[in-house]
Amino acid sequence: MTRPNLQVALDHSDLPSAIKDVKNVGDIVDIIEVGTILLLQAGDQAVKCIRAMYPDKKIVADTKCSDAGGTVADNVQKAGADWTTVICCATIPTMKAAAEKLEEVQVELYGDWTYEQAQLWLDAGISQAIYHQSRDALLAGETWGEKDLTKVQRLIDMGFRVSVTGGLDVETLKLFKGMSIYTFITGRGITAAKNPTQAATDFLDEIKRIWGD
Repeated sequence: MTRPNLQVALDHSDLPSAIKDVKNVGDIVDIIEVGTILLLQAGDQAVKCIRAMYPDKKIVADTKCSDAGGTVADNVQKAGADWTTVICCATIPTMKAAAEKLEEVQVELYGDWTYEQAQLWLDAGISQAIYHQSRDALLAGETWGEKDLTKVQRLIDMGFRVSVTGGLDVETLKLFKGMSIYTFITGRGITAAKNPTQAATDFLDEIKRIWGD
């Protein structure tokens, strides 16, 4: 079982703040995500800046694309992104069009989706999925539980590389022990910490403790 990646999500409302925060953790994490909110505020300039700062890092443009997959993916690829995200309700043609332009596409699992749909994504050659506890759900008091772990494991068993995100902290990681998680994604769990560098290091150290190097 390989060590899960650690991904920082730059869910900032302005580019200067994102740049300030990523400087503290960019060399520690495996993957840097230019978050949806940041993309809406700063556009592809956000991707270009992060790529210039970290030429060797994997960069995700979290577009949550629902249509015009080829155009959206082409634009973020030209800006420097390796991957982009598509929302689970997007059509298969939209997902495939995006996948033709980038190294990989990740399906974001929000709201209602089925395993029958998931099989269609696999059949279309898309094997990355992101399982969420959404920000709104967390604010409403929901927490990670057995129902989430069961869904994540079923997706893994189907053949997906599954990333998880939403309200993660270092203590949460042990819930996933024994599972082949592809990536742990956290935003404020790192960037809003009193010491972001230490927070990122703590996340990575705990991942290594549980899954090994």
